[in-house]
Amino acid sequence: MLAQYVPVLITFALALIVVTVMVNANRFLSPRNSTDTKLEIFECGNEPSGPAWGRFSVKFYLTAILFIVFDVEVVFMYPYAVVFRELGWQGFAAMSVFLFLAVIGLLYEWKKGALKWD
Repeated sequence: MLAQYVPVLITFALALIVVTVMVNANRFLSPRNSTDTKLEIFECGNEPSGPAWGRFSVKFYLTAILFIVFDVEVVFMYPYAVVFRELGWQGFAAMSVFLFLAVIGLLYEWKKGALKWD
């Protein structure tokens, strides 16, 4: 009965070996000479300016959350697009309600000015 789990255990063992090799390969293959230039902080090719704990506007986070919400809604539309003929009118009605609520949410956010970037 436990024989059916052997392939799964082999897969986990191989995954563990690969992860261990990849994580530890840097220790054995990388050069060890550190210079001041290598230890210097590097951000996008620019010298760092200001504190590292700068504050972001709430609009930035709101835009990011809205992107994630609408991105997840699109993910829910893909399976429907694949099998919409088999679902018939009941599936069409369910997706119509889903899209109606998504559009209402988008219009609400647009009216509140959440999509304006100043």
